[in-house]
Amino acid sequence: MDFLFNTSLADAYHSATQKARVLTEDWLGRNMYCPICGTPVLRHFEANRPVADFYCTECRAEYELKSKKHKSSGICDKINDGEYNKMISRITSLNNPNFFILTHTQNKVRNLVFIPNYFFVPEIIEKRKPLSEHTRRAGWTGCIINISTIPQYGKIYIIKDSIEIKHTEVLATYKHLESLRVQKLESRGWLMDVLQCVDKLGEYFSLDEMYNFIPLLQTKHPNNHFVDAKIRQQLQMLRDKGFLEFTHGGHYRKLQ
Repeated sequence: MDFLFNTSLADAYHSATQKARVLTEDWLGRNMYCPICGTPVLRHFEANRPVADFYCTECRAEYELKSKKHKSSGICDKINDGEYNKMISRITSLNNPNFFILTHTQNKVRNLVFIPNYFFVPEIIEKRKPLSEHTRRAGWTGCIINISTIPQYGKIYIIKDSIEIKHTEVLATYKHLESLRVQKLESRGWLMDVLQCVDKLGEYFSLDEMYNFIPLLQTKHPNNHFVDAKIRQQLQMLRDKGFLEFTHGGHYRKLQ
C-alpha cells in the first residue's frame, strides 16, 4: 500500500472537512481490498448515499469510511459522524454497513481499522446538541461514534502505526470473528456489553470478577432480572466459539 494522499485533489476545495473527505476517499479507493472476501478493489457508491461510501462487487459488503487527523499511536476514541437519526436507522437495519476508521497525519495514513457491522449497536452512537435556531440548518442533530466502547475483538487493524498488516492475517481474523455475528439487535447488545466487560479484565479472569459488572449490565438491560445467568450464558458462548478458554472452576483465559 502507498500511505500517501494525492494532495493535488484538495486544491479545488476550501473547507478542511471537504479536503479530508476527498483525500481519504481517494486513498481508500486506490489502495483498499475487501477485508471480508479479499476482492482486490472496492467500488465507490454515488455521492451523498447515507451511511455508505464503498461496496464490494463480489460479496456485496458495504463500507462507511470515517477519518480523523490524529498524531497519537492507535486510533482515536471518538469521531464525528452525520445526522443522528439516519445513523441509528442504518446501523439497526438488516444491512447495516461495516466501517473503516482511518487516522492520518502529514497527508499520509497512520492507522486503518476495519470494524465489522455486527459490532455496532445504538449505544455506541452519541447524540450531539441540535444546531441553534439561528443557523442555516437549525435543529439538525449530528452524532459521534464512540469507538472506545467497541470491544477490542471488533477492531481489526489493516494498518497499525504506519505498518501494513498482511492481507491473509486480516482475512483470517475476520473469518474467525464471523462466528460472533448476531442479527437480533438485543442479542447483539448483550454480546457486545459482555465483551466490553471482558476487555477491562486481564488475560486470566474469574466469574466473580465478571459479576462485579452486574450493576452496570443491569442498568443497560433493566428488563432482565437474571443478569448473572446472562453473563454465564455469554461466556459459555464465547468459550464454545474459541474466544475464551475455561481453565478451572469459574476461571477463564482470553484467547487471541
